[in-house]
Order: sequence, then structure tokens, then C-alpha cells
Amino acid sequence: MATAEEFFAIDIRVGTVLQAEPFPDARKPSIKLLIDFGTELGHKRSSAQLTTHYTPEQLVGRQVVAAVNLGSRRIASYVSEVLVLGAMPQGTEVVLLALDQPVANGTRIG
Repeated sequence: MATAEEFFAIDIRVGTVLQAEPFPDARKPSIKLLIDFGTELGHKRSSAQLTTHYTPEQLVGRQVVAAVNLGSRRIASYVSEVLVLGAMPQGTEVVLLALDQPVANGTRIG
């Protein structure tokens, strides 16, 4: 069980996908993302297992929600800097969280 203090220590922000491309070197089917989190955080990279429901072309321009302060993780030859968040109905199936209205890149989720 996480405490409220532990939960609020995670920095969750909104960003817009600038680039998306297949990631054939990953062990699990994934897409490489370059996400704009606004002037404070800038551009960050992520590897996300989104191939069940999304193509790279569908992701460009889309706003996503991501944890931005969990540290980097090397996936094959790629460094993933943020964790894009989504619901996982089963296995590696990921359905991205969606906003009802657009907000500025870098907006905090609280």
C-alpha cells in the first residue's frame, strides 16, 4: 500500500507526441516516442508497448499522460526517460489515458 506522500512524489505531466516510430529491437512490441512536455521539462523520449491499439502515425500530435521523474531505463539500445500511462486490460495491451480537453504541455496531473 502506497502512502499519499509516496503517490504525490510521482511527477505526472501531460505532453504531446512529436515523433513516433516502430521499435523492432525491443523484446516486446513497442513504439519509440519523442514527447514535448513544455518549456520546463522539454522533450523526453519513451518506449511504450502501444502496438495493440495504436500505430506510430496515430500517436503523432496526441496528448499523453506520463510519469516524468522515475529515472531513465535502457531498452535495447534506446534510453526511455518517461513512463507513458495507460490502462492495461490484459497482458501487454495498453489503452492510453485521454484528456477531455487539450491542456498546455507540461501541465501537472494531481
